[in-house]
Amino acid sequence: MYITDYELFEVPPRWLFLKLTTSDGRVGWGEPVVEGRAKTVAAAVEELLDNYLLGEDPTRIEDHWQTMYRGGFYRGGPVLMSAIAGIDQTLWDLKGKQFGAPVHELLGGRARDRVRVYQWIGGDRPADVGEAAREKVDAGFSALKMNATAELESIDSPAAVDAAAERIAAVREAVGDEVDVGVDFHGRVAKPMARRLAAALEPYDPMFIEEPVLPENNDALPAIRASTTIPIATGERMYSRWDFKEVLEADAVDLIQPDVSHAGGITELKKIASMAEAYDVSVAPHCPLGPIALASCIQVDACTPNALIQEQSLDIHYNETSDVLDYLADPSVFEYRDGFVEVPDGDGLGIEIDEEHVREQAEEDVDWHNPVWRHDDGSVAEW
Repeated sequence: MYITDYELFEVPPRWLFLKLTTSDGRVGWGEPVVEGRAKTVAAAVEELLDNYLLGEDPTRIEDHWQTMYRGGFYRGGPVLMSAIAGIDQTLWDLKGKQFGAPVHELLGGRARDRVRVYQWIGGDRPADVGEAAREKVDAGFSALKMNATAELESIDSPAAVDAAAERIAAVREAVGDEVDVGVDFHGRVAKPMARRLAAALEPYDPMFIEEPVLPENNDALPAIRASTTIPIATGERMYSRWDFKEVLEADAVDLIQPDVSHAGGITELKKIASMAEAYDVSVAPHCPLGPIALASCIQVDACTPNALIQEQSLDIHYNETSDVLDYLADPSVFEYRDGFVEVPDGDGLGIEIDEEHVREQAEEDVDWHNPVWRHDDGSVAEW
């Protein structure tokens, strides 16, 4: 058996799907994408497949990963690691189908029967979060996540801090103490404001604060963590175990959030999670993406003892034109009950992609890019 062909599909709202075909007719699916840079990642996928993987045996996943990563003099970063990630997902999907087993069985078997999920509320510039929180809890979710703020100055006003505290207070009032609420700083917050915001939010017991500073300022995380009892989470813009090694060794985080479509795929996500387990750090894979990425995450969550909770993008504010379930032949595989999703037991990633719908949607004009925000003085703000 060898890899014979591939196709890439850019589909709404902002996703890139990869279909890999083998000589015996098997098909594997992956999701290699950087949101807003789909065409750039597609070029990297084509380069890896055309120059190396076409004609190769797809079962040698570890060797392929090492070759794609180490075979080039320049390595790492979001584009290359996302290209590797999507290809890696297809290889695991193919291998599961070859052996007639879900991916988690090939990775050691289940450590749990179902995976807890959280639901987004509030949008980019969070508003009406109390009402939204109540609706999602009434729909069965026991954990939520919201952005803390819109754009912030590097040192902002007391009013900006108070507004953030008032939003999470409204959520707490709406849903009570039995619902977990993660608060995403989204890298919008500079070091001095991170400490002030954490102090203001602490009375409302967030489940975690996410990306309190940009990854390039991860050296500030130990001091931020020491200043609050709120668990610190980060990792969506970190792309390999070598990136995570630094924050783990520095005792800087309580929860890491590698993205299976950015951090080297299933192979690398499992290694990162195992590293974190040795440091008593939990894992909540980042996944505001499509159904293939979500299925890949759940396969890893299923066999990872320190997996805490799973992000998923159903009804997220980015998904205005298409949503996760639209691309599945059987959407019930991601049916959320009591805040959990069952671990799929189908072969490979455990999902069946509706290829006809994918091809129809790939005819649409997809050109998603994140907005560029500016402060009142015209300078660029973090989005």
